[in-house]
Amino acid sequence: MNGIAERLAATRLRLRLAERQAGRAQGSAGLIAVGKTWGPDALAQAYAQGQRDFGENYLQEALAKQDELKDLDIVWHFIGPIQSNKTKPLAERFQWVHSVDRLKIAQRLSEQRPADLPPLNVCLQVNVSGEASKSGVAPAELGALARSVAALPRLKLRGLMAIPAPAEDFAAQRMAFRGLREALEGLGLDGLDTLSMGMSDDLEAAVWEGATWVRVGTAIFGQRARSA
Repeated sequence: MNGIAERLAATRLRLRLAERQAGRAQGSAGLIAVGKTWGPDALAQAYAQGQRDFGENYLQEALAKQDELKDLDIVWHFIGPIQSNKTKPLAERFQWVHSVDRLKIAQRLSEQRPADLPPLNVCLQVNVSGEASKSGVAPAELGALARSVAALPRLKLRGLMAIPAPAEDFAAQRMAFRGLREALEGLGLDGLDTLSMGMSDDLEAAVWEGATWVRVGTAIFGQRARSA
């Protein structure tokens, strides 16, 4: 089972099974296919199987794919670290940005979002594991950031995103995701409906804890492609 179509079907089956086992409605957890380092042909293969939501980590790579695939009805999600001098194309060419971790970034996205487009859906990335190498706002600072971002025009704060430290034990995986869910519930802001969490190795645990988007690359496209 090496092809993208087969891998995508297997991933969807995992997702639906996790929803059922967790007592959730079918389709309540959406699937973002993460095309990091894979070319537009790979994304087009997934698109041909009905995949519409695609996530990208690297801006320049993403923009090239958007140009190549401009005739396809793709919803583009940016999920990588954001440099403040690169916010304009994010504001102009994406429907979702999952990795906002400081107010300056959100302000720039708000200012640069074209008025003729719907508000940009954003999630705040939270460093739930406290890793120095990971992006994300510290949980103690989340409330103030969320309130500030929610007040900005041309943005719609949808929820939270996290990339917890890897854990092989299912209970440990769930604990990290539970922390993000509880952080979302604790914000007390209207309109927050999104938990972007879970990847190829831990999507089941994420679904059990309420993920509404899981971000899957390797399980769909295979091991990461290497640059020539």
